[in-house]
Amino acid sequence: MSASIKATTTRFELKQLFNLMLPILITQFAAAGFGLIDTIMAGHMSPEDLAAIAVGVGLWIPVMLLFSGIMIATTPLVAEANGARTPENIPSIVRQSLWVALLLGIIGMLVLQIIPLLLPLVGVPESLLPKASLFLHAIAFGMPAFTMYSTLRGYSEALGYPRPVTVISLVALVVQIPLNFIFMYGIGPIPHLGSAGCGFATALLQWIMFITISIYILKAKRYQATQPLNMFEKIDRVLIKRILKLGLPIGLAIFFEVSIFSTGAIVLSPLGEVTVAAHQIALSITSQLFMIPMSLALALTIRTGTYYGEKNWYAMRKVQKVGLMTSTLFACITMLLLLILRPQIVSVYTSDYDVSQAAIYLILFAIGYQLMDAWQVSAAGCLRGMQDTKGPMWITMLAYWIIAFPVGIYLARHTDMGAAGVWTGLIIGLTIACVLLLTRLYMNNKRLSQA
Repeated sequence: MSASIKATTTRFELKQLFNLMLPILITQFAAAGFGLIDTIMAGHMSPEDLAAIAVGVGLWIPVMLLFSGIMIATTPLVAEANGARTPENIPSIVRQSLWVALLLGIIGMLVLQIIPLLLPLVGVPESLLPKASLFLHAIAFGMPAFTMYSTLRGYSEALGYPRPVTVISLVALVVQIPLNFIFMYGIGPIPHLGSAGCGFATALLQWIMFITISIYILKAKRYQATQPLNMFEKIDRVLIKRILKLGLPIGLAIFFEVSIFSTGAIVLSPLGEVTVAAHQIALSITSQLFMIPMSLALALTIRTGTYYGEKNWYAMRKVQKVGLMTSTLFACITMLLLLILRPQIVSVYTSDYDVSQAAIYLILFAIGYQLMDAWQVSAAGCLRGMQDTKGPMWITMLAYWIIAFPVGIYLARHTDMGAAGVWTGLIIGLTIACVLLLTRLYMNNKRLSQA
């Protein structure tokens, strides 16, 4: 027990969390950078290309996050096996996760092939349909690679090796620019595809990333004790059922959260271009900042999962407390920076006075939910590490879609609040999610300590 107690000092746990969190954070920023590069390069072609990409990316991201979210299940399962000192179970977990990832990738690919048929039904202008549709058709071919890459990423991070994923992500970010250029403007046998070329470039890049991480895991010494890629393994229905049981609620919870934010623009569209533009700017800023607590949450999933496997409840509660304190500190710093630097940050996005003033005002609401957002995502990360995913899924759906969404619509469209109404709805939803998730975490810890 003495070794366990030694391993749970605040200083030790802070070091472990930061060692995991920082590479994951860089990886998350790099992942966000892919969409940003697409948007910037399409914007330099024409406003029509930019709009087509915006439509395509807006539909692709929720699908991508749903399926990659399911594959997050690999992380707590590997972390648990690692903590329980049963590394012999890890190869099978990863191999069966890869089967799930391949299946989900194919389903995701088919979904993205079908979505273009629905674009006219949701009011997408006819002029944007060819480019937006081709973008979705193209990027669909990268889905199997992306889901399998997410699995191997989760495996590597759960073992405490997040840096290889970080390096691959950063290199891919650099490679994406010339790839986009080749497919957008056409070189040699590759035709001029305009903004749709971004879809082909991203799909190709996802396969390159998957092949790269596969070769690295196969060759690197640190993975040999738990090597998942050195042999073929038939489908194990029992293990696949366990992965899906754990992962499906994670994917749905992420989907519920992401989609509630992305629907804001639709809710506000009758209120005019200035309102929508201001909303999108405020949302973009807060989405980038959200990666900090989200990266911490992924680190918490790994550390909590490891102690959960050890059945070391004292250490598990310790890391959770340290994680929540750290998320509080980050949230306070974020709130202070947003409060002081609002005009300067908004000026990066737009020079339009009306849009700027509206966005600066909306950021005040974003400041209002930073603490709640940090606590709820950290609590959800801890619960994932304890393999409790179904409860958080229902909490997320209740808080965002049953409460926040109707409240936001009512306040935005039936009062004088306008865009502020949507953000007030988000604050209410995040607060409810935060209270319920922290309560569930407390009850789970109490139950385990009494067992």
